[in-house]
Amino acid sequence: MTLQVHPEAKALIFDLDGTLSNSLPVHVATWNKVGETYGFTFDPQIVHEMTGRPTIEFARHIVEKYNLTANPEDIVKLKQKAFWDSAELLEPVQEIIAIVKEYHGQLPMSVGTGASRKSAEVQLSELGIADYFDAVVSANDVASHKPEPETFLKCAQLMGVEPTACQVFEDGDLGIEAAKKAGMMVTDVRPHINYGEWDH
Repeated sequence: MTLQVHPEAKALIFDLDGTLSNSLPVHVATWNKVGETYGFTFDPQIVHEMTGRPTIEFARHIVEKYNLTANPEDIVKLKQKAFWDSAELLEPVQEIIAIVKEYHGQLPMSVGTGASRKSAEVQLSELGIADYFDAVVSANDVASHKPEPETFLKCAQLMGVEPTACQVFEDGDLGIEAAKKAGMMVTDVRPHINYGEWDH
């Protein structure tokens, strides 16, 4: 069973981290760097549990979990800079990129991500796919993040397509829940992708 576009889909929406971009190893590595600075050992399970949430929520969770006195905003700045500086280590998820390239020009496409606007732009540029999408909705563009449906509903609005005619490709439980709440067709990409040693 390969990844397929639903015959009734009139627009495609892609999550970014773990769907278009195999970024989890880079995220874990950069969180480890943050841990070295602030004196804690990062638990990679946090990435899997919170995939789809904005970085500030990760930072707040980490402050609480490790009883840090640090300001979450300062942690976010350090984490994001470390991630952007490591962008060349990002790898495309070929199975998903193939769909993007095949349907470019045939169906409107957008990215709906919990990443910041800059992080999304850095990743899409590094992967060479920034020009394939009609819209990018980031954590900076919505008030309610995944698992709330706002990210995906905004994608549909920007593409001018009814939510029920949109197909979402996602690897995170929170994103899958958000797509279902939005009334969209959802494809969990995890069974179809080989992430290597960072398999979900």
